[in-house]
Amino acid sequence: MKKVLIITGASRGIGLATAQKFAANGYTVYNVARSHAGDGIHHIPVDLTAPDWVARSGDAIRAACEGADQIALIHNAGAIIKDSVLNFDAAEFQRVMAINVTAPAQLTALLLPQMKAGSSVIFVGSTLSEQAVASSLAYVTSKHALLGVMRATSQDLAGTGIHTACVCPGFTDTEMLRAHVGHSGEILAALASAVTFGRLIKPEEIAETLWFCSQNPVLNGAVIHANLGQIQR
Repeated sequence: MKKVLIITGASRGIGLATAQKFAANGYTVYNVARSHAGDGIHHIPVDLTAPDWVARSGDAIRAACEGADQIALIHNAGAIIKDSVLNFDAAEFQRVMAINVTAPAQLTALLLPQMKAGSSVIFVGSTLSEQAVASSLAYVTSKHALLGVMRATSQDLAGTGIHTACVCPGFTDTEMLRAHVGHSGEILAALASAVTFGRLIKPEEIAETLWFCSQNPVLNGAVIHANLGQIQR
C-alpha cells in the first residue's frame, strides 16, 4: 500500500517532527516549502506567497502523489507577525493570509482529485483560532479563517471517505515562537506558567496528535485543542 504525506513547512518545529513521525510509519514524505527538511524527507521547493505557485509547482506535487492509495495532507506552514489594527499594513496582512489561509485551500483543491477514501486533510490551527490577543491581528484573523476552511472542507467532502480535522496547539517550543518573543527567557517562562502543566509543548507532542487525527476518521470536522490545559484567569 503506497502512503504519501504532503506537508507544508516541514523544515523545522512541528512540521519537521510530523514529517519524521509519518516517515517512521511507512509514509513517503514530501515537504512543500522553501527550505529542505533533512534526510529521508523529499523536498518540493515552493514559495506559498507567490501568486503563481500552483502553476509553477502543482505538477510536481501531483506527481509525488501518483499511484498513492492513501494521502495525508497536512497544512502546517504558517506566518506570524506583530501587528494590530492601530498600525495596519495591508501588504503584510495579505502575506500572512496567503500563507495561512489561501495556500491551504489551494493545495487541498489541487490534490483532491488524487485522494482516495481513507485519505485525510489536517490543518494546524492555534489556540488563537478561537481566541485573540493584542498585537497579533493578522495571525489571529488567519487562524480563525483557517478553522472555517477546515469546517467548510469537511462539509464539501461529504461522501468521499476523506476526513478533516484542525489541531490547535498551545504554546509550543519552536523556533518560530522563540523568535516571536525575541528569545526572551522571561516571556517563555510566563507562557509556560499559563498552562496547567507549567511547561511548553514539545513539537513531537503535536506531531503525535496530527498523526492520530490523520488515522481516525471519527474526528471528521473536529477541532482538537492540544494545549496542556490553559489556565483560565
